[in-house]
Amino acid sequence: MGIFGFFSKEKKESLDKGLQKTNENLFSKLGKAIVGKSKVDEEILDELEEILITSDVGVDTTIKVIRRIEERVARDKYVNTAELDVILREEIAGLLEENNSEDLSNFDLPEDKKPYIIMVVGVNGVGKTTTIGKLAHQFKTAGKSVILGAADTFRAAAVDQLILWGERVNVPVVSHGMNTDPASVAFDAVKKGVDTGADVVIIDTAGRLHTKVNLMNELSKIKRVMQKFIEDSPHEVLLVLDGSTGQNAFIQAKEFTKATEITALAITKLDGTAKGGVVIGISDQFKIPVKYIGVGEKMTDLQVFNKKEFVDSLFKKKLA
Repeated sequence: MGIFGFFSKEKKESLDKGLQKTNENLFSKLGKAIVGKSKVDEEILDELEEILITSDVGVDTTIKVIRRIEERVARDKYVNTAELDVILREEIAGLLEENNSEDLSNFDLPEDKKPYIIMVVGVNGVGKTTTIGKLAHQFKTAGKSVILGAADTFRAAAVDQLILWGERVNVPVVSHGMNTDPASVAFDAVKKGVDTGADVVIIDTAGRLHTKVNLMNELSKIKRVMQKFIEDSPHEVLLVLDGSTGQNAFIQAKEFTKATEITALAITKLDGTAKGGVVIGISDQFKIPVKYIGVGEKMTDLQVFNKKEFVDSLFKKKLA
């Protein structure tokens, strides 16, 4: 087993800390809802529904969770309030299991896809370029050779920021500067990846949603030029969402899935918010695998999403 082949103690502590605000928000409200009560009744379920919605689990997913708990209460006839957090944990874990994702344990890449092409999309401000830099670091630490493509050419800061990340993690960046053709950057980045035998090429793209038509056309063009080198590229279209924006992240996911085929999600900034429930709702509603989550500012705080560890940290109770 390699160095990234298990969920290390350091990663678990980082995840626990990153989800602490959501955890405390969830259990403080749940504790107040059940104080003085012995049985899970309609009033408690109404309170739980409000708690989940305010944790940004989303209305549709919350209703689904409440219905499942209602079915268990009806089936078991009597469910005491001490069991409620256990039942809630089990139902959320069940929802995450039902989406079309498989838990990854590390930053490995498919052996038959080289270079593995990742096209990264997302609006400005969600941590897209930072996520790319952290991904590059993680892949490199795992022994992979990485090339970055600065194809977000409509914002000078985006190009400069990616170049700085390249210098920071010591990986090459293909850039043509600002106001150049994004597709030509992607073309050169993939060409360099093929020519040098790189393991992974990560392409940054414009972070705007001014019109879905323009975005769709731009992303389609980028895909077409990459496919001149590798027919089935990009192998992954990664949508980066800011978890701290709650319901706005849902809206962005909805708009981007209309504009292009999204195959994986990275949800960032979970450490600065009590809205960690957004991971549950987005995973359930869009059936797109949550592949990475950001739980801190350190480069190692971008983690491969592990459903079991996520639920464990979300429901972790402090010892008295």
